[in-house]
This record gives sequence, C-alpha cells and structure tokens, in this order.
Amino acid sequence: MLRRVVLGGVDCFAVLTSLYITASLIFAPSLAEQFFSSSVAAIFVGSAALVFYISGLYNRSWRFFGFGHAMMVVLVSLIANAIAWSATLTMLAKSPGIGFFAAALTHWLLTIALMMGARSLRRSVQEGLKPKTVAKALSTKPLDENQGIALLVGSPQWALSVLDLIKAEDSPNFEVAGVLLPSISDPIDRVGKAKVLGSHDMLVEVVESLALQGRRPTIVIASDDGIHLSQREIARLSHRAKELGLELSRIRDCWSEILLKTHPNRPQELDVKSLLGRNEYKTNDKLIAGQVEGNCVLTTGAGGTIGGELCRQIASFKPSRLVLVDHSEFNLYEIEMTLRERFPDLDIRSEVCNIRDARKVRRVFAEHRPAIVYHAAALKHVPIVESNPCEGVLTNVLGTKTIADAVCEFEARAMVQVSTDKAVNPVGMMGATKRVGELYSQALDMCGVDDPNAPRFMTVRFGNVLGSSGSILPLFQRQLEQGKPLTVTHPDIERFFMTVREAVQLILQSSSFALEKDTERGTIFVLDMGNPVRIIDLAYRLISAYGLEPEVDVPIEIVGLRPGEKLFEELFDNCEEQVDSRLEGIIEARSQPIPLPFIKKSLERLEMAVREGDREEAKRITHHLARLPSSGVKFDLRMPKRSSRVARSLDPV
Repeated sequence: MLRRVVLGGVDCFAVLTSLYITASLIFAPSLAEQFFSSSVAAIFVGSAALVFYISGLYNRSWRFFGFGHAMMVVLVSLIANAIAWSATLTMLAKSPGIGFFAAALTHWLLTIALMMGARSLRRSVQEGLKPKTVAKALSTKPLDENQGIALLVGSPQWALSVLDLIKAEDSPNFEVAGVLLPSISDPIDRVGKAKVLGSHDMLVEVVESLALQGRRPTIVIASDDGIHLSQREIARLSHRAKELGLELSRIRDCWSEILLKTHPNRPQELDVKSLLGRNEYKTNDKLIAGQVEGNCVLTTGAGGTIGGELCRQIASFKPSRLVLVDHSEFNLYEIEMTLRERFPDLDIRSEVCNIRDARKVRRVFAEHRPAIVYHAAALKHVPIVESNPCEGVLTNVLGTKTIADAVCEFEARAMVQVSTDKAVNPVGMMGATKRVGELYSQALDMCGVDDPNAPRFMTVRFGNVLGSSGSILPLFQRQLEQGKPLTVTHPDIERFFMTVREAVQLILQSSSFALEKDTERGTIFVLDMGNPVRIIDLAYRLISAYGLEPEVDVPIEIVGLRPGEKLFEELFDNCEEQVDSRLEGIIEARSQPIPLPFIKKSLERLEMAVREGDREEAKRITHHLARLPSSGVKFDLRMPKRSSRVARSLDPV
C-alpha cells in the first residue's frame, strides 16, 4: 500500500507541476492566480488520484515500463485532466474558449511527459544496475578470452526477446556480438542495441570477421521454431557451427508446435518413397474389421513402437475390449491416454505385466479371456541381446512360450507373433531367440492340423522398421541435427526397410486373412519389401533430404559391424518354400516344422541353463534349435510317439 501512495504522490506532483507551468505560460496573471488556489489544486489532485487508482495504473511496475504502460498513462491522464478541467471551469464560472482548450491540451501533454519521464528514469536506474552486456558486446575493444560471446540467429522479434532476457539476468555468462537474420533481404540494421551482421548463411564470414577484431564467438544461439529457420537450415547451421568449433544452442518457442500446424512453410515429413525406393504398402480395412470387431483383443508390448501403433489401429476397428499389456508403467500410461482421447467409448484395460511372469500372464488371460492375441513384446536390439543372452532367451523365447501356452489354456482363437528377418539364418542371439519363438508357435499351430477348433498360431516376419525406437533413422536424424557425422557400421551393409504403419498393416491383414480363409497351418507371412537398401544409401538420401551434400557438408563414418550383426539380411530360410499369397504384397513361407515334444524338451533344458546363469549353454541350445529346420533332419509329424523317440535320439542337449 505504501508503494501505491508513493507512486500516486509522484504522479499527482506531476499533475500539479504541469498545471502551474501551463497557467503561468498561457493565462494572464490574475487568472493564473485563481489556478494556483488550493481549491483548484484539490480538484486536479483528487481527479488524478481517483482515476489513476480505479484504472489500476499502479498494478504495473515502473521497473518494466514499456509501450503498453505508456499507452495506459496517455489514456488515464486524458480522462483525469478532462474531469479536472471541466470541474474547474464550472467552479470558476468560466466559459470554455480557445485559450482554455489550448491550456488543457498543454497541461495534458506536460502531464504525460512528466509521468513518463519519472517511469523512464526508474527503468533506466534499474537497467543501470545490471551488467552492460549488450553495450559491451557492441564495443570494438577485445574481450577477455574467458568471456563467452554469442551470435543470435533468428527473426528480429525473436532476437529482441532474447536480448531482453539477457538484460534481465543478474550475471549473464555471455555477451551478444550481433544478430544473423533468416534472410539478408531484410533491411534491418539493428535489433535493439545489437548490430545485424548478415544472414544465417554468412556464419563463416561473420565469425572470421569478428575473430579479426579479437571478438570471436564461442556460441551460436538459434531460433528452433521450425518457421523462421527450417529444420534443413538448422541442420546446415549445426554443421557449420561444428566445423568452426562453436557450440550451438537452440531455443524452441513454446508456441512453435501450434504455429507449425498452420504455417504454410512448415517442414514436411520425410518422403517414404524417396527413402525406401518403393511405394508404401496399403491394407484392406474390411478384411481386418471382420476379424477384430466385437472381439476382445490383447496386445503385448503395447507401449512399444510396433505395439502402440498396433493398438491404435486395432482400436479403430471397434473391438469389444482392448487389453494393453506392457512391463513399463510409463509406456503403458502414454498409450492408454492416447487411446482414451481418440476412442473415448472403447473399453480399454491396462495390465502392468512382464511376459516372463507365467502366473501374472495366466491371471490376465483368466480375467479378460481374449479372442485374439497380438504378441509384440520382445528384446530387439542386436548388440544388447548379444551381450545379455539369458535376458534375450527369457523374453523372446520363454516369454513367447508363456503367452502361447496361455492362448491354449484359455482357448483364445488366435495368436499372432511379431518376428523379424534377423530370425532367418541367424548369427546373433537376437535373431536366434526370435527364430526359436517362431518354431514354438509353428509347432503349436501344427498340432491343430486335424482339429478345426484348435487355436491358430501365426508368425509375421518383416524387416527394419523406419522410425521405431532404436532404429537407424532416428539415430541419423539426431546426428544430423547435432552436426555430427553419420555413423554406418559397414559400407556394404544393407537391410530391408518398412514403415511402422506398413508393419502393423502386415500384422493385421495377414492374420485376418489366415483366420477368414483358414490358410494352411505353420505358415509364416512376409511382406514383400522390394529390394534391400544399403544403409549408406539411406544416409545419403537423408542428408540430401535435409538440403545438405553428402561427404561435403556431412561426413559418413564407418564404425565396424556390431556383435551379432550380419552384412545382409534374408527374408526366407534355405529350407522354407516361398508361396505367393492371395494377398497383394505378402509372401507366405512354409518350412519343415519341429515336433512339439522335441522343442518342449529342449526349451526345458534352455530354461534350466538360463536360470543357472549359464550363458554359453543358453547360447548353444538356442543356436542349435534355430538352425535345426535347415539342418536336413526330417520329422514325421503324423506319428507323435515316434516323433518323441526321434526327438530324444536327436536331442543335442
């Protein structure tokens, strides 16, 4: 309250001072004396105090006096003066004339000048107590070598806001040498007190010029709103800054995500066709709806990249209930919130459950009784599984067995297993564990050859998924934006690629087709992904998509193959027969399955090795099982007892 009284007193003093100056200059001495009376002074002070207080003028701090505050001073002083002059003329019984109008206008202008002067002085004092960051940055005197110097890169409005933030800091750790605008065509010479040194494309020249003055920048602060500087321009700026040995700091506007949705020049998504060299696969929604609609569907790994997209697409086909299973509470929360926002009427149940925990899995199945199970949970990163073979077995083999056994026990209609091309002729543990999971599902599927009511176990196999967590594309994009070289393990390494949407459509369409048409059991569905893509070619295409030149703007660094990694991936094993599917873009693979008694016995030994922590034994059993179908051993699936005897005689464990 004391602050308001003091500030009000200063403004009232300005009103009275301007009144006395006006009366002395314009009126005759006899009339001027009447305006010097206490009654007239009381009218002007009272009117000003009342209007200023009611308007909320003193809710604003003088330390941050600016244009908006100034406009408010103009308006409230006009109202207060109009009231005071009208009341004074009435009291003095004077008729308004040209002289009085001139006096009122002069008094108002003087009042504004004094009130704004007081506020400007207060702000000047406030800023005078701050370090002269911008002023020192504009000087030509060489700076201390330990003192940071920054270049701002962005629009004039953005740069001005950053300069204001710097001035508000008590002890900023860098100084601004100048501003680089998005376009040199902008005729602006200065932004605030900072000089405009050119456009963002002139970074090299500007840094060299400042270095000659003994003021070489150490940091570049860029506007990362995706509007004034596109992602391509940010990437180029990042590489130039790295070459110059400058640190790049990007400031993202909190409104940028909203602005990007409406800005006509916002960056577009990367063109899948240009990256993959083929068109994206499309699906038949009617076929999928016929199998999913009205059924309870359960998805494992629901919080992952594939599992999350799988849940989003399944939800659109109106299942009676969608059960989300994942061991990560956060991932489960994110996908559940997304689905509830998009499908508010859908019955969604979230289960925090590790597929390694057989008792918990059985409880989930007993409660929800799913009709269709999509099994997407897996450990998928090749080097990690290679260095943690027992963990890979627990999730990719024994976890798959747990889910498949629950499907049998609780009479689900079908289980669809998500597999990978790394399961074909595997050299690493990730591929080998996925192959064993395929074989177990295939063995269960073959058990229902003579029983039309037996559950179906289908395997869907595809290549690398662009944009999935840990995949090569996000890594390349992150390296590009950070100004680093793109790392490729081998110049000849190549992979089959597909998008997340394609992967999920393959899963849904092939499984729905198999259920509706009752296709041959033991079939593995594979997407026709065209020709494999060299990773180094993908890197070149991505660099070009950012408007940069490969090996010139962005180098490629060969880092060597990782443990368990192959140069070339395959889609079919040597023992598998390729059959053209009735579904466009999908190929079926049929191979010699392993009898269920044999694989069950081997999995018991494998589980024992894992529980005992015997990594080498776990790897040996896994690789043996993965290679068995292509080893030339023939099994007679029509004679279970004989198959068991054969299994015992051939069992390597």
